[in-house]
This record gives sequence, C-alpha cells and structure tokens, in this order.
Amino acid sequence: MGLSDMTRPLTDAGRAGLAALLAAPRDAVIALDFDGTLAPIVPDPDRARADPGVAPALRALAPRVGAVAVVTGRPAALAVEYGGLAGIDGVVVLGHYGAERWEDGRLTAPPPHPGVAEVRAELAERLAALGAPEGTWVEDKGRSVAVHTRRTAEPAAAFELLRAPMERLAAEHGLVVEPGRLVLELRPPGVDKGAALTGLLRERGARSVLYAGDDLGDVPAFAAVEGLRPEGLAGLLVCSGAVGDAPVRELADRADLVVPGPAGVVELLVALGEELSRPAAGR
Repeated sequence: MGLSDMTRPLTDAGRAGLAALLAAPRDAVIALDFDGTLAPIVPDPDRARADPGVAPALRALAPRVGAVAVVTGRPAALAVEYGGLAGIDGVVVLGHYGAERWEDGRLTAPPPHPGVAEVRAELAERLAALGAPEGTWVEDKGRSVAVHTRRTAEPAAAFELLRAPMERLAAEHGLVVEPGRLVLELRPPGVDKGAALTGLLRERGARSVLYAGDDLGDVPAFAAVEGLRPEGLAGLLVCSGAVGDAPVRELADRADLVVPGPAGVVELLVALGEELSRPAAGR
C-alpha cells in the first residue's frame, strides 16, 4: 500500500518528522493513545477493543523502530488485554497517564494516591446532590475515577454541568480533573501523557517521534512534542478523528495529519511498516 495522500503530513514540521522517522527508524518512537486512536469509542469502555488491524501493524513495526508505546489513561493491563498486545515483542504500555508501565510481561507501578479512595467514597452522594442527569455513570479505574456523561439525554450539557463541581471535588482531595470525550477523570496530579511521553523519549534517546491521539487528554503529549522540536526532536503529530468533532478540534488544529479514526491510524501504521520493510540506506 505505502504512504498515500491520506497518510502524508500537511505541515513542514510533520513532513520533517516523517522523513526523520523513515531515515533513522531505530532512533524513532511511535507512541499511540488507546481509546479513539487504536480502539473505536464505544458507550461502555469495558467493551472497547482495538481495531483488528492494530496488532498485526504493531507486530510489523516494533522490530523496525526504536520503540512502540501505547500511552493511555486506562490501567496498563487493560490496554494490553483490550489491545491484544501481550504477544507483541517490543511494545511498552504506559497506563494511567504514565503512572503504570507494562513491558515484557511485567507491570510496575507506585502505590495509589490516597485521594482517589476519598473521592470514590464521596462521589455518588456528590453527584446526587448536583442533580446529575440520568445516565451519568462512574467508572472506577483503580488509580482514578471517571464520570461519564455519554449515556445521558444531553451528554454535552451534562458534561458542562458537572465539570466545575468535579474540579472542586478533585481539588479537595489533592487530585485534578482530566477532561476527555464526554468524561471527567479525577486523578492524581503530576502525571499526564506529556510527562509520560517525554520520559520515554529521553530514556530511549529518540531523535524522532510519531504521536497519535484523539481527545483533550492528548493535548499534553502534543505540547511535549512541540516543546521538544526546538531541541532537535523531529515530531509528527497525528489526530485521530473528524476535524469538526468538538472534543478533538484543538488536536486537529495542532496536528500535522488528521486521519479518520482508528481505521485511519491503522492505515498509517501499515503504510509505515511497508515503507520501513523496503531496503534503504541507513536502515
């Protein structure tokens, strides 16, 4: 298949990032969000599964690049399970925004922040007092707690109704709120996808990176790549989703390439794998 017009960057910075990745893939990191990027967004997060093309694409890419990483707000073990990643050598999963790390079948993580348990104990009562609309539901992620509004009659209105109160509740217990696609996640401060990605890039001595994401939780990762470009890092920023989709508009505006959801991400990954499988100088 190879790179097509759909998978070619539209910006000078993105074209430079792609060129650097193809010229020296062993110095490159390919980092990917999970929900909305590798897996379609679904009403029930427990039913999310990676696009069927993800595992074959990553299996082909991992031996050819410096690192392949999945950077997600999910627990790392769930991303491994839902992504079918357990049998793919060379894949690193940074879960809970980098608080957890899965690599070579081993999971490492610090103790949970005490504020998460405190919020968990208060959340149902607080939502009831706020008059949270029917369909609002809570996802317990272990190291964080997420309030979803996707199942309500007016998801966007419910999201805005709850946003400020959830930020106050989080602050009371030393947590912060990470907004996403119709979800407000109350989680510990100091961990985000930008910090997780930066740490991995420095660990691997990366000279180029491709990062793909789909919602506001990916903004810190985009910002990290933008901030590292003046230091010599070549970066290709990919937005997974339609440009007109409000939750991803900020990413789309900052992206070097916008692809149509997980299927588009898979097409890009497959094209990269095919390009890197061809004999070339320096590889």
